[in-house]
Amino acid sequence: MTVPAAPAAAAGLPYQDPTLPVATRVADLLGRMSLDDKVGQMTQSERGTTTAADVTTFRVGSVLSGGGSAPSPNTPTGWADMYDNYQRGALATPLQIPILYGIDAVHGNNNVPGSTIFPHNIGLGATRDPALVQQIGRATAEEVTGAGLDWTFAPCLCVARNDRWGRTYESFGEKPEIATAMTTIVDGLQGSRLDGPASVLATAKHYIGDGGTTGGTDQGNTQLTEAELRAIHLPPFAAAVEHGVGSVMISYSSFNGAKLHGHEYLITDVLKGELGFTGFVVSDWAAIDQLDGQRGFTQAEVVTAVNAGLDMIMVPTDWKTFVGYLRAAVQAGQIPMTRIDDANRRILTKKFELGLFEKPYADRSYATTIGSAAHRTLARQAVRQSQVLLKNAEGILPLAKSGGKIFVAGKSADDIGNQSGGWTLSWQGASGNTVPGTSVLAGIRAIAGSGTTVTYDRDGAGIDNTYRAAIAVVGETPYAEGQGDRPGSMSLDATDLATLSRLRASGVPVIVVLVSGRPLDIAAEIGNWTALIAAWLPGSEGAGVADVLFGDYAPTGKLPVTWMQSAAQQPINDGDGKTPLFPYGFGLTYSTTTPGDTTAPSTPGFPTATAVTATGLTLTWPASTDTGGSGLAGYDVYRDGLLVASPDTASYTVTGLTAGTSYAFSVAARDAAGNRSARSPVLAVTTPTGGTPAASCRVRYTTNDWSTGFTGTVALTNTGSAALNPWTLTWAFSAGQTVTQAWSARVAQSGSTVTATGEAWSTSLAPGATISFGFNASLQGTNPRPAAFTLNGTACTAD
Repeated sequence: MTVPAAPAAAAGLPYQDPTLPVATRVADLLGRMSLDDKVGQMTQSERGTTTAADVTTFRVGSVLSGGGSAPSPNTPTGWADMYDNYQRGALATPLQIPILYGIDAVHGNNNVPGSTIFPHNIGLGATRDPALVQQIGRATAEEVTGAGLDWTFAPCLCVARNDRWGRTYESFGEKPEIATAMTTIVDGLQGSRLDGPASVLATAKHYIGDGGTTGGTDQGNTQLTEAELRAIHLPPFAAAVEHGVGSVMISYSSFNGAKLHGHEYLITDVLKGELGFTGFVVSDWAAIDQLDGQRGFTQAEVVTAVNAGLDMIMVPTDWKTFVGYLRAAVQAGQIPMTRIDDANRRILTKKFELGLFEKPYADRSYATTIGSAAHRTLARQAVRQSQVLLKNAEGILPLAKSGGKIFVAGKSADDIGNQSGGWTLSWQGASGNTVPGTSVLAGIRAIAGSGTTVTYDRDGAGIDNTYRAAIAVVGETPYAEGQGDRPGSMSLDATDLATLSRLRASGVPVIVVLVSGRPLDIAAEIGNWTALIAAWLPGSEGAGVADVLFGDYAPTGKLPVTWMQSAAQQPINDGDGKTPLFPYGFGLTYSTTTPGDTTAPSTPGFPTATAVTATGLTLTWPASTDTGGSGLAGYDVYRDGLLVASPDTASYTVTGLTAGTSYAFSVAARDAAGNRSARSPVLAVTTPTGGTPAASCRVRYTTNDWSTGFTGTVALTNTGSAALNPWTLTWAFSAGQTVTQAWSARVAQSGSTVTATGEAWSTSLAPGATISFGFNASLQGTNPRPAAFTLNGTACTAD
């Protein structure tokens, strides 16, 4: 590789001046870079195949750790030392461009022993609490920073539509609105600004549709119309872009047979163009090698991927070959220099915004936050809020803390590895007490107190009818992508069934705590259980499960997925007409039993809104009362059903709203014992627009015809300057066509006039936004295109 001469006055170049705008610095640096510099910035190698000298020689722009790939010693100091070593290699290059170091910190900094391990995303989806998720993002960023690192491949914004998929637990839920709401984690990870304290670059993954593959097969094929893809899988990525996410990772999977890593339309046109994403796009692990279906990546695959819009290529082992291919492709004119410059501009922008040019080395001051008491308290809160009570016969829960004996059994009762799941120290995770924390059993023993005898046997041996209850902690053992797919049975394993059989034979009530990354096939067994809690994969703080079992906190979690009657129903999702065992959103609760206070506060009265502007308002409501004795602690404010704030007083100022948009607010009161009231009546508020916005729009209308009918696809773009809420698109059929079915919008027909309006999640159409929907219709011989389309009374331009 040719090494350019060092700059004559390296210390005083414009790109090294932090007072200049980032765009100016990027332009100056880009103008000084050779092709080798630019190729290097687009290369991401794995630490196991890369030395600091390699970074210097090949100008490598990023290094990563795959799952379980850690320095020795695997300590925060070991990670920071490794990072600094690579960074010294980067700064030894003539232009001194620092590296980014990427890791999968997907539920805490799960690579480093001692880190706080938070619940996996499916549990966080059950909380319905974006504010909590943002706090978790902030805590994770501090622990990642404490180990010296600056980039995480999180959050996963997949919308899991088939529970057979081995990555279901990485999804917040089966509906796009949950993952969309939880993009607050981006704010937590990246902070208020990327160069702020303990801010790390976030990655929205895996773009797009990986949760919707046929059969739930990992890296499989998502077979949907574009309208369905946009309605189900695109909204969380659009929200992440709005939150300023720094990078987006492409999915291994295919969309209707076309590999996403080579899909120029979805990457360049939709993500970068339509959504306005200005960060950089990174490939998944060696994923470009899959483009031609043959082992061993080729220069042609490099050309396809980069021209499709990939900016940084993750080539863990064969990265030197990639460097040669990319350079040769540019020199041969197969990839235009404008594409190379665009990729470099995007990568360098994030490096400047992160402040790496000014502070390239590890910030070790945050090492004390790793596994801190505050972070473990937060994780325990997340565990409590994620518990979903599915059955509670005879009101057996909550359990009294004193008196008699309780028997605890099950392979996951005293196993932090099982309760943490995959992506914990290693890629697939492992059983055993692999990380520090509190098992569910330890939590039970601590909370039950001296007045109760707790007996434990993993397999349930030794139980008799003298126990007042048996708690069985059973479910899945750790797994990750690929190995976690379950194309066959989804039932409990033989070990769990044998344990449960022993407990049932004793005649005592059996309380099942299900530790799993997805719903399991339990319909044949649940009749034998007195109670059932879905604990998901709670992470290192298993005491949060005990908090709910013994009533210190009432269960508030709601199912983020539909629970099947049997595996034969997969895929099963809300609204598909299949009868579930438990529907999406289901979750029981009970009054807490904190000694001296079992009474919830009074429900707040009807809230009112004042000082309503286009972007904010102030809520006030009548004060609540608490008769239980622990004292009123404050209120929880919900916007569109999701918790957004917990003020101490009976008022709250809401900011960051969108003009001309409808919102629904409600409030609940809480006391110091953790009791919560029912929610108040809902207040609907529409923010003003400053006048009725004139519609301006563009419509792309396409059809796929057959002998007696056709499928229509409509992409509607708001080309005006104001949000439209609600939006209504109309057109007329002229040859007797009749709409029979629709998706991603409400489509009705009266005579020849067809009217389309938004679904609950798409009632508003922001400036520059596009909504896509589809419909089936019958035809009578011919199918002429509609002559005109009208949006909110204004004619649209039709493509």
